[in-house]
Amino acid sequence: MQELTLTTPALLFSAISLIMLAYTNRFLAYAAVVRNLHDKYSKNKKTVLIKQIKNIKQRLYLTRTMQIFGISSLLLCVLTMFLIYIKQHTIATWTFGLALLLLIISLSLLIVEIQISVKALEHHISDIEGNE
Repeated sequence: MQELTLTTPALLFSAISLIMLAYTNRFLAYAAVVRNLHDKYSKNKKTVLIKQIKNIKQRLYLTRTMQIFGISSLLLCVLTMFLIYIKQHTIATWTFGLALLLLIISLSLLIVEIQISVKALEHHISDIEGNE
């Protein structure tokens, strides 16, 4: 196996930064949806709104977890670079492996969150179909 260099973990910086930007945008969009749902629910306590609220709550917590794993991965990449700098290559290799694992978990949670998002849209569709 080749030894890690400083450029190896640095390659993930741009990818993780873009992923974190996407996660933050999702989170901000959810915040707007929550405010909108709150206003709608205050005026009309429909069952479909309760389903949507439960769905968005689940997505918010998932997004928070995705962000935590993504940030942890980035932190471990920085730690890996520091360990390489101080010539602790064995520890750096294991740390970088853990960083990759955390990134894999974060992206896997994104897949789950997308599935839940589809269910949210199904609630909207069922509400529209119910009105026809």
